[in-house]
Amino acid sequence: MGSLVCVTDPVVVGVVCGLIGLILGVLAMLAFRASERSRAVHLTVGEPSVPDGAAEVLSVIGRAYVLVDAVNGVVRANPSAYAFGLVRGHHLVHEDLLNLTDRVRSDGIIVDRKYELPRGPLGQSTLVVQLRVAPLADEYILLLADDRTEITRTEAMRHDFVANVSHELKTPVGAISLLAEALDDAADDEDAVRRFAGRMSIESARLAALVQDIIELSRLQGKDTVRAGQPVDLTKIVNEAVDRSRMQAEARDIDIRVAGEVSATVFGDHDQLMTALRNLIDNAVRYSPDGTTVGVGLRSVRGLAQVSVTDQGVGIPEEEQDRIFERFYRIDAARSRQTGGTGLGLSIVKHVISNHGGEVTVWSQLGRGSTFTVRLPEMEPDAGQHAQPVNQRGIAAPAGGEGAQS
Repeated sequence: MGSLVCVTDPVVVGVVCGLIGLILGVLAMLAFRASERSRAVHLTVGEPSVPDGAAEVLSVIGRAYVLVDAVNGVVRANPSAYAFGLVRGHHLVHEDLLNLTDRVRSDGIIVDRKYELPRGPLGQSTLVVQLRVAPLADEYILLLADDRTEITRTEAMRHDFVANVSHELKTPVGAISLLAEALDDAADDEDAVRRFAGRMSIESARLAALVQDIIELSRLQGKDTVRAGQPVDLTKIVNEAVDRSRMQAEARDIDIRVAGEVSATVFGDHDQLMTALRNLIDNAVRYSPDGTTVGVGLRSVRGLAQVSVTDQGVGIPEEEQDRIFERFYRIDAARSRQTGGTGLGLSIVKHVISNHGGEVTVWSQLGRGSTFTVRLPEMEPDAGQHAQPVNQRGIAAPAGGEGAQS
């Protein structure tokens, strides 16, 4: 019969415990390494991959694109997607896009949508994009974005223009029709005939002016200033524009005074610049009180030819000044009808000056009149042979009321 041996020597006990701890530590390390190898193999095998050729196709597609994974993390995106503000870091920015990718992932159906999205974090401007969202392989969702902002804006402008033209034409045409009926009914009343004939003459002139402005605006939009332009003397154009407006001013005892000159030439179209500057001068005369003065000042400022037209009219409210260059926009429609304004003059000015690489600004205070200032890049003295515009760097407007000084 065996006997139970009790080990009481503390040294032996310590050695045994140490061996057991060492064995357990080695086993734990081996288990950890086996687990790491297993996980690495699992990650390598399970990592989704972009289908062969997809990256090459995306690189030449010519549209903004974003490729997201199963949790809407951005896997690939081209610079256009970042420029449009669709992607920030590795995430889609807009909630609408996230919802759309979730829907496509759930349904497996390609979706086309048009969205108006904030362009930046401040939301001060918007971007209109046509989106096509489609599943790609089993892991990804592809978003293709086409910038439709300018096309949408142009379509809206065209729609508004047609609607405004229809409205503006309807008024004088309707007036002429009614006056013709009244004239026929009052054929035996000599005074009434003269009165109605005078009104018909006014409405006919208004209609003719409106049609002429529409034709002029259409002509300006179809002309390439860069190809058709030449070096022109802006001082001569201003003097010619003043001469053409002087008869209208003298009829109301308005004095047009010209001061200064621009020695350098500007690159542009003579007829277009003449139309723009004459519209500014005519506008100043039209809205000036009888017996006042319209000032036209010319000078060169840091490589820019500057023309300022100042009147002594009632002025323009500050909240209206950003809109006066819009087509058919009138601060006082009733007064415009009385003065014969069509609402297109200032929009023509802005269009012409913009086509010439310049700008037009306004300074105005109620009761103190208005100053419209045109700035155009001057040409270098030796650039006339090449007929190329120069000095584009200085287009930005000087601050405050500098344009109000003529």
